[in-house]
Amino acid sequence: MSFRSALYVGAVMHRRLRPKVHHFRYRAFWLLIDLDELPVLTARLKLFSHNRFNLFALHEADLGDGSPTPLRIQAERLLTEAGIDIADGAIRLLCMPRTLGYSFNPISIYYCHRPGGELAAIIYEVHNTFGERHSYVAAIEASSGEIRQNCRKAFYVSPFMDMDLVYHFRLIEPTRRVAVGINASKGGERVLHASLAGLRRELTDRALLQTFVGIPLITAKVTLAIHWEALRLWLKGMRWRTRPVAPTRNSTTAINTSNRIDPHVV
Repeated sequence: MSFRSALYVGAVMHRRLRPKVHHFRYRAFWLLIDLDELPVLTARLKLFSHNRFNLFALHEADLGDGSPTPLRIQAERLLTEAGIDIADGAIRLLCMPRTLGYSFNPISIYYCHRPGGELAAIIYEVHNTFGERHSYVAAIEASSGEIRQNCRKAFYVSPFMDMDLVYHFRLIEPTRRVAVGINASKGGERVLHASLAGLRRELTDRALLQTFVGIPLITAKVTLAIHWEALRLWLKGMRWRTRPVAPTRNSTTAINTSNRIDPHVV
Protein backbone atom coordinates (compact mmCIF):
# COMPACT_ATOMS: atom_id res chain seq x y z
CA MET A 1 0.00 0.00 0.00
CA SER A 2 1.35 3.46 -0.88
CA PHE A 3 0.69 6.46 1.33
CA ARG A 4 -0.08 10.08 0.61
CA SER A 5 2.42 10.68 3.40
CA ALA A 6 6.07 10.64 2.34
CA LEU A 7 9.71 11.08 3.29
CA TYR A 8 11.74 13.99 1.86
CA VAL A 9 15.55 13.99 2.03
CA GLY A 10 17.59 17.08 1.19
CA ALA A 11 19.14 20.07 2.91
CA VAL A 12 18.42 23.27 4.80
CA MET A 13 20.28 26.50 4.09
CA HIS A 14 20.53 29.91 5.81
CA ARG A 15 22.21 32.99 4.39
CA ARG A 16 22.37 36.16 6.49
CA LEU A 17 23.14 39.24 4.40
CA ARG A 18 23.37 42.09 6.93
CA PRO A 19 24.68 43.50 9.18
CA LYS A 20 27.10 40.54 9.04
CA VAL A 21 27.36 37.98 6.26
CA HIS A 22 26.88 34.44 7.53
CA HIS A 23 26.02 31.22 5.72
CA PHE A 24 25.47 27.56 6.55
CA ARG A 25 23.99 24.45 4.97
CA TYR A 26 23.16 21.09 6.53
CA ARG A 27 21.73 17.82 5.24
CA ALA A 28 18.28 17.15 6.61
CA PHE A 29 15.05 15.23 6.10
CA TRP A 30 11.38 15.69 6.82
CA LEU A 31 8.22 13.63 6.95
CA LEU A 32 5.09 14.79 5.18
CA ILE A 33 2.30 13.32 7.29
CA ASP A 34 -1.27 13.27 6.07
CA LEU A 35 -2.93 13.65 9.48
CA ASP A 36 -5.82 11.41 8.46
CA GLU A 37 -3.33 8.62 7.70
CA LEU A 38 -1.77 8.49 11.16
CA PRO A 39 -3.65 5.34 12.29
CA VAL A 40 -2.66 3.49 9.10
CA LEU A 41 0.96 4.66 9.25
CA THR A 42 1.42 3.48 12.81
CA ALA A 43 -0.19 0.14 11.99
CA ARG A 44 1.93 -0.50 8.87
CA LEU A 45 5.32 0.95 9.91
CA LYS A 46 7.51 -0.64 12.59
CA LEU A 47 9.91 2.34 12.90
CA PHE A 48 7.31 5.11 13.18
CA SER A 49 4.80 5.66 16.00
CA HIS A 50 2.21 8.17 17.10
CA ASN A 51 2.48 9.41 20.70
CA ARG A 52 4.81 6.65 21.80
CA PHE A 53 8.54 5.93 21.71
CA ASN A 54 10.12 4.63 18.53
CA LEU A 55 13.04 5.37 16.24
CA PHE A 56 10.79 8.06 14.70
CA ALA A 57 7.54 9.38 16.13
CA LEU A 58 4.99 12.17 15.92
CA HIS A 59 3.75 13.52 19.25
CA GLU A 60 1.03 16.14 19.70
CA ALA A 61 3.08 17.55 22.59
CA ASP A 62 5.86 18.54 20.17
CA LEU A 63 3.62 20.66 17.95
CA GLY A 64 0.62 22.98 18.04
CA ASP A 65 -0.21 24.23 21.53
CA GLY A 66 1.47 21.25 23.19
CA SER A 67 -1.81 19.76 24.37
CA PRO A 68 -3.06 16.20 23.66
CA THR A 69 -5.64 17.64 21.24
CA PRO A 70 -5.19 16.00 17.81
CA LEU A 71 -3.16 18.17 15.45
CA ARG A 72 -5.91 18.15 12.83
CA ILE A 73 -8.37 19.69 15.29
CA GLN A 74 -5.79 22.28 16.34
CA ALA A 75 -5.07 23.22 12.72
CA GLU A 76 -8.79 23.51 11.94
CA ARG A 77 -9.20 25.88 14.91
CA LEU A 78 -6.45 28.14 13.58
CA LEU A 79 -8.05 28.12 10.14
CA THR A 80 -11.47 28.98 11.60
CA GLU A 81 -9.96 31.89 13.57
CA ALA A 82 -8.50 33.16 10.29
CA GLY A 83 -11.87 32.80 8.52
CA ILE A 84 -10.78 29.82 6.40
CA ASP A 85 -13.02 26.78 5.91
CA ILE A 86 -11.51 23.66 4.31
CA ALA A 87 -14.64 21.53 4.82
CA ASP A 88 -12.82 18.39 6.01
CA GLY A 89 -10.19 18.58 3.28
CA ALA A 90 -6.81 16.94 3.80
CA ILE A 91 -4.19 18.48 6.09
CA ARG A 92 -0.60 17.39 5.50
CA LEU A 93 2.14 18.30 7.96
CA LEU A 94 5.78 18.73 6.94
CA CYS A 95 8.08 18.38 9.95
CA MET A 96 11.09 16.62 11.38
CA PRO A 97 9.93 13.61 13.41
CA ARG A 98 10.81 13.03 17.03
CA THR A 99 13.95 10.88 16.83
CA LEU A 100 14.79 8.43 19.63
CA GLY A 101 12.63 10.46 21.97
CA TYR A 102 13.97 13.95 21.13
CA SER A 103 12.13 16.58 19.12
CA PHE A 104 12.80 20.09 17.83
CA ASN A 105 11.33 21.72 14.72
CA PRO A 106 12.41 25.27 13.85
CA ILE A 107 9.48 25.35 11.41
CA SER A 108 6.65 22.95 10.66
CA ILE A 109 4.31 23.56 7.73
CA TYR A 110 0.68 22.47 7.42
CA TYR A 111 -0.63 22.24 3.85
CA CYS A 112 -4.40 22.59 4.17
CA HIS A 113 -6.53 21.39 1.24
CA ARG A 114 -10.10 21.77 0.11
CA PRO A 115 -12.11 18.56 -0.45
CA GLY A 116 -11.29 18.71 -4.17
CA GLY A 117 -7.56 18.57 -3.41
CA GLU A 118 -6.53 22.17 -4.13
CA LEU A 119 -4.62 24.08 -1.46
CA ALA A 120 -6.73 26.46 0.64
CA ALA A 121 -4.20 27.67 3.21
CA ILE A 122 -0.74 27.25 4.69
CA ILE A 123 0.06 27.27 8.40
CA TYR A 124 3.68 28.06 9.25
CA GLU A 125 4.36 26.92 12.82
CA VAL A 126 7.58 28.43 14.18
CA HIS A 127 9.44 27.22 17.27
CA ASN A 128 12.25 28.96 19.12
CA THR A 129 14.82 27.45 21.47
CA PHE A 130 13.08 29.02 24.49
CA GLY A 131 10.21 26.53 24.26
CA GLU A 132 7.78 28.98 22.62
CA ARG A 133 5.68 28.47 19.46
CA HIS A 134 3.71 30.66 17.12
CA SER A 135 1.80 30.06 13.89
CA TYR A 136 1.32 32.24 10.82
CA VAL A 137 -1.87 31.37 8.91
CA ALA A 138 -2.14 32.39 5.25
CA ALA A 139 -5.05 31.74 2.89
CA ILE A 140 -4.51 30.76 -0.75
CA GLU A 141 -6.86 32.02 -3.41
CA ALA A 142 -5.36 30.00 -6.27
CA SER A 143 -2.50 27.54 -6.43
CA SER A 144 -0.73 26.36 -9.56
CA GLY A 145 3.03 26.46 -9.26
CA GLU A 146 4.89 28.64 -6.80
CA ILE A 147 2.99 30.25 -3.93
CA ARG A 148 4.15 33.56 -2.46
CA GLN A 149 2.88 34.89 0.85
CA ASN A 150 3.97 37.76 3.10
CA CYS A 151 3.49 38.41 6.81
CA ARG A 152 4.92 40.74 9.42
CA LYS A 153 7.10 39.05 12.02
CA ALA A 154 5.25 38.65 15.33
CA PHE A 155 7.36 36.10 17.20
CA TYR A 156 10.91 36.17 18.60
CA VAL A 157 13.11 33.47 17.10
CA SER A 158 16.79 34.40 16.84
CA PRO A 159 18.54 36.61 19.44
CA PHE A 160 20.39 38.20 16.51
CA MET A 161 17.32 39.21 14.48
CA ASP A 162 15.19 42.34 14.93
CA MET A 163 11.45 42.10 15.45
CA ASP A 164 10.47 44.75 12.89
CA LEU A 165 10.83 42.42 9.91
CA VAL A 166 8.57 41.15 7.15
CA TYR A 167 8.62 37.49 6.13
CA HIS A 168 8.27 36.58 2.46
CA PHE A 169 7.35 32.91 1.99
CA ARG A 170 7.84 31.09 -1.32
CA LEU A 171 6.92 27.45 -1.66
CA ILE A 172 5.51 24.76 -3.88
CA GLU A 173 3.09 22.03 -2.93
CA PRO A 174 5.05 18.86 -2.08
CA THR A 175 4.94 16.33 -4.90
CA ARG A 176 8.09 14.65 -6.21
CA ARG A 177 10.03 17.34 -4.36
CA VAL A 178 9.47 19.84 -1.58
CA ALA A 179 10.85 23.39 -1.59
CA VAL A 180 10.29 26.25 0.84
CA GLY A 181 12.06 29.61 0.84
CA ILE A 182 11.76 32.33 3.47
CA ASN A 183 13.18 35.82 3.09
CA ALA A 184 13.21 38.32 5.95
CA SER A 185 13.37 42.01 5.04
CA LYS A 186 13.66 45.29 6.91
CA GLY A 187 12.88 48.62 5.30
CA GLY A 188 12.63 46.95 1.92
CA GLU A 189 16.11 45.36 2.18
CA ARG A 190 16.57 41.63 2.50
CA VAL A 191 18.48 40.64 5.63
CA LEU A 192 18.08 36.85 5.60
CA HIS A 193 17.28 34.04 3.21
CA ALA A 194 16.47 30.54 4.48
CA SER A 195 15.35 27.53 2.48
CA LEU A 196 14.71 23.84 2.67
CA ALA A 197 14.47 21.43 -0.23
CA GLY A 198 14.24 17.68 -0.60
CA LEU A 199 13.33 14.84 -2.92
CA ARG A 200 10.45 12.50 -2.21
CA ARG A 201 10.93 8.91 -1.11
CA GLU A 202 8.27 6.36 -0.37
CA LEU A 203 7.58 6.15 3.35
CA THR A 204 8.73 2.64 4.29
CA ASP A 205 10.64 1.12 7.20
CA ARG A 206 13.59 0.51 4.89
CA ALA A 207 13.67 4.15 3.79
CA LEU A 208 13.38 5.35 7.38
CA LEU A 209 16.27 3.14 8.51
CA GLN A 210 18.47 4.19 5.59
CA THR A 211 17.75 7.83 6.34
CA PHE A 212 18.55 7.41 10.02
CA VAL A 213 21.89 5.80 9.18
CA GLY A 214 22.73 8.53 6.66
CA ILE A 215 21.52 11.48 8.78
CA PRO A 216 21.42 10.22 12.39
CA LEU A 217 19.80 12.05 15.32
CA ILE A 218 18.47 14.82 13.10
CA THR A 219 16.54 16.75 15.78
CA ALA A 220 19.49 16.79 18.20
CA LYS A 221 21.72 17.84 15.32
CA VAL A 222 19.42 20.78 14.55
CA THR A 223 19.51 22.01 18.16
CA LEU A 224 23.31 21.73 18.33
CA ALA A 225 23.67 23.47 14.96
CA ILE A 226 21.49 26.40 16.11
CA HIS A 227 23.71 26.99 19.14
CA TRP A 228 26.92 26.52 17.15
CA GLU A 229 25.85 29.03 14.51
CA ALA A 230 24.77 31.45 17.27
CA LEU A 231 28.28 31.24 18.73
CA ARG A 232 29.79 31.94 15.32
CA LEU A 233 27.56 35.01 14.93
CA TRP A 234 28.52 36.26 18.39
CA LEU A 235 32.20 35.86 17.53
CA LYS A 236 31.56 37.95 14.41
CA GLY A 237 30.35 40.77 16.65
CA MET A 238 26.58 40.42 16.29
CA ARG A 239 24.59 42.22 19.00
CA TRP A 240 22.15 40.25 21.17
CA ARG A 241 18.51 41.39 20.92
CA THR A 242 16.47 41.30 24.11
CA ARG A 243 13.66 38.75 24.00
CA PRO A 244 10.24 40.45 24.20
CA VAL A 245 7.17 39.00 25.85
CA ALA A 246 5.63 36.29 23.67
CA PRO A 247 2.43 37.21 21.77
CA THR A 248 -0.78 36.72 23.73
CA ARG A 249 -2.32 34.94 20.72
CA ASN A 250 -0.75 31.72 19.45
CA SER A 251 -1.30 32.61 15.80
CA THR A 252 -1.07 35.52 13.37
CA THR A 253 -3.21 35.78 10.25
CA ALA A 254 -1.20 36.90 7.24
CA ILE A 255 -3.17 39.89 5.99
CA ASN A 256 -0.67 40.92 3.32
CA THR A 257 -0.59 37.90 1.04
CA SER A 258 0.17 37.58 -2.64
CA ASN A 259 -0.42 34.14 -4.08
CA ARG A 260 1.59 34.54 -7.24
CA ILE A 261 1.94 31.82 -9.82
CA ASP A 262 5.52 31.63 -11.05
CA PRO A 263 7.09 29.08 -13.42
CA HIS A 264 10.26 29.02 -11.33
CA VAL A 265 10.49 26.94 -8.16
CA VAL A 266 12.04 28.09 -4.88
